[in-house]
Amino acid sequence: MDRYNHRKSQMLLKITTADGKPLKNAEIAVRQIKHKFLFGCAEFSVVPFVNGEFSGDFKEKAEMAFEKFVELFNFATLPFYWGRFEPVRGKPDTQRLKNAAQWLKNAGFVLKGHPLCWHTVTADWLLELTNDQILEAQLMRIKREVSDFAGLIDMWDVINEVVIMPNFNKYDNGITRICKQFGRMGLVKMVFDAAREANPKATLLINDYIVSDAYEILIEALLDKGVKIDAIGIQSHMHQGFWGVEKTQEVLERFSRFGLPLHFTEVTLISGKLMPPYIKDLNDYKPESWPSTIECEERQAMEATLFYKILFSHPLVEAITWWNFIDTFAWLGAPAGFITKDGRIKPIYDALYNLIKNDWWTGTQTLVTDHDGFVRVSGFMGEYEVSFKDKKSKFTLDRKYEVAQIIL
Repeated sequence: MDRYNHRKSQMLLKITTADGKPLKNAEIAVRQIKHKFLFGCAEFSVVPFVNGEFSGDFKEKAEMAFEKFVELFNFATLPFYWGRFEPVRGKPDTQRLKNAAQWLKNAGFVLKGHPLCWHTVTADWLLELTNDQILEAQLMRIKREVSDFAGLIDMWDVINEVVIMPNFNKYDNGITRICKQFGRMGLVKMVFDAAREANPKATLLINDYIVSDAYEILIEALLDKGVKIDAIGIQSHMHQGFWGVEKTQEVLERFSRFGLPLHFTEVTLISGKLMPPYIKDLNDYKPESWPSTIECEERQAMEATLFYKILFSHPLVEAITWWNFIDTFAWLGAPAGFITKDGRIKPIYDALYNLIKNDWWTGTQTLVTDHDGFVRVSGFMGEYEVSFKDKKSKFTLDRKYEVAQIIL
């Protein structure tokens, strides 16, 4: 049995000429140009890169890195951490983010904004407000960003790490204050309602690093309350070691019970020394140096390949996002990227490229139409190009369509 059969589809094409006549007994070429599945990555340095803020040797390395980025991925996450996006109230960093979003969209990317509500890296000026004012500012912020970026970014991590949010005690912040007052359920419902109002067509996620039953119970209660969650975001920062097959499948099984799409939103496997297991909060690990090593790079590539195969074989998984692409900008300074700080491409890049663009990619097919201009095509779901001589047209291979008319 083909473990990836659910990623494939068939379609009957009716190919006609511009004057409406069937293209009879003609040899055509069909090739895949984009996946339906979202193979993604977060690399927030795209914002200064696109806005011309790099120079010299650093700019050249960034150009090489983003060329590789575009070759591999079709999905990207952009940063909307409130404390950095709007450090001064009323002065959001909208245009720089729009420039980056447009650049990625022009390159064929689907985009997601992360996050709209989070107790970490939130705006310090919220602490000057009352709880009611904080809530009002949060909801207005969501409506502003979601409406301002509609058409560029139509997918959002609406609320991030809400399981721990009311109990977060490392430092005071406005979001934990309102989560304590209104409760997880109340706050989640309000922020989802605000995002939905701003862009009814948007795909809205809840996202968390806690994959215990606490997250399950929260999701179940939210769905029972009528909160429309479009996809469940699951973080998998594996700085302390690969989850392994058993845990990965166990997590998939538990969160599949909701019947909702699953997005693995923050995947990390490192190519250096593993973080010690006694570290409870990953943010507390601060080594003097954390280099990538050749031996560990091979381990990273092998584990990433296995992890992606498990996720891609599960029918409810719709997206995988790596966190991040370049070691220079990786979270916690970990060697978690595909490219080292000195610009060397790690084995993980070629390993995942081989999966995404070879094993899980439909190569160019040479097909012949019948007497009525019909031809059946099959392959991995996504966008395709059909060509005959010097004429070309595009179509989408998906479950939704059984017959499509193509004019050449």
